[in-house]
Amino acid sequence: MNKDHKVLYSGMQATGNLTLGNYLGALKNWVGLADEYECYYGVMDLHSLTVRQDPPAFRAHARELMMIYIAAGIDPEKNVLYLQSSVPCHAELAWILNCYTYIGELQRMTQFKDKSAKHADNVNAGLFTYPVLMAADILLYQADVVPVGKDQLQHLEITRDIAQRFNGIYGDVFTVPEPYIGKIGARVMSLQDPSKKMSKSDENPNASIYLLDDPDTIRRKCRRAVTDSEATIAYRDEQPGLKNLFDIYCACTGKTPEEVVHEFAGCGYGQVKEALSEAVIAVLAPLQEKVKELQKDKSYIDNVMKTNAERAYYTANKTLRKVKKKIGLTDVR
Repeated sequence: MNKDHKVLYSGMQATGNLTLGNYLGALKNWVGLADEYECYYGVMDLHSLTVRQDPPAFRAHARELMMIYIAAGIDPEKNVLYLQSSVPCHAELAWILNCYTYIGELQRMTQFKDKSAKHADNVNAGLFTYPVLMAADILLYQADVVPVGKDQLQHLEITRDIAQRFNGIYGDVFTVPEPYIGKIGARVMSLQDPSKKMSKSDENPNASIYLLDDPDTIRRKCRRAVTDSEATIAYRDEQPGLKNLFDIYCACTGKTPEEVVHEFAGCGYGQVKEALSEAVIAVLAPLQEKVKELQKDKSYIDNVMKTNAERAYYTANKTLRKVKKKIGLTDVR
C-alpha cells in the first residue's frame, strides 16, 4: 500500500445477502480506488450485533462477505480487507469516544429512530451508540475520505464532530474525514417498490436481486418487477418502476438512458424484463464463479483474514496508543 496516498475507509455489515444495489452502487466502484487511495474495507460484524444473530449463519455471512469483496476484484494485497471484530481497537476506542459524545447528538440520529421502530422489542444501548462505533472505525485509520450515501451522511457528520471536539482538547490526534466525492455508483431501487432503495433487509424476497442468486431466480424476480399500466417505453419520473429497470440495465451494460429507450422502442415490458435479466446474469456470472473458487480454498481465505487483520491492527493500534497517552491512560503492553 502506498503511504503517500490519502486514506479511504468503508465497509459493509456482515448480515444478510448483498444485493445487486450493493454491487453496482459501491463494490464495483471500490475496485480501482487502490491506485488513488490507501484503502481499508471492513466486514462490519460488531455493528451487526445490534440485532440478534444466529451464530453459525453469522460467521458464514462474514466469511462470505470477505469472499465477495475479493471476487468483486478488490485485491487483498493492495487493500486491507478485514473482520472488524478481529481488531479489538475498534471496541476500545468506541468506549473512549462514548465519553466525548453527547446524548443529544445520538438522540438526533435518524437511523436510531428508524431502527428502534423496526426492532421495538430490542432497542438496546448498542443501537443507540452505533454512530460512536462507526466513528471509531473511521478515526482509527486516520481516514481522509469516506464514501457515504445520503442515509449515512449524518453518521459522518457526528464522526467529524467527535474528532474536532477531541482534537480541540488534546491537539491534532485525529484526521477529520471528508465525504468521498468520486464516481457515483448506480442507485438501484427495489423491484417491488421503486420509491425505496434495494435492500438486503427487505422482507419481500422479490424486491432484491442478491449477488449469489442463480440465473433462474434472477429471471423470475425481473419478470415480477413492478412497472406500470401505461405500457409506454420512456425514461421519466412518472414511470418509476420502468425507470428503475432502465437504470439497472444501463448500469449493467454501460448504455445511456437514451440508447436504452431507443433499443426498446416498440417493445413490451416483458421484453425489457427479459433483456434486463440476461444483462444482470452476465454481470454477476464472473463474480459468482470467483466466489465458488474461493469457497473451495479455505486456507487462502483464512490466510487473507489473518494477514489483513494484522495489517489493520498495526495501523489502528498506533492511533489507539496515541489516544490513550493523550487522555492519561497507562499502556503497559
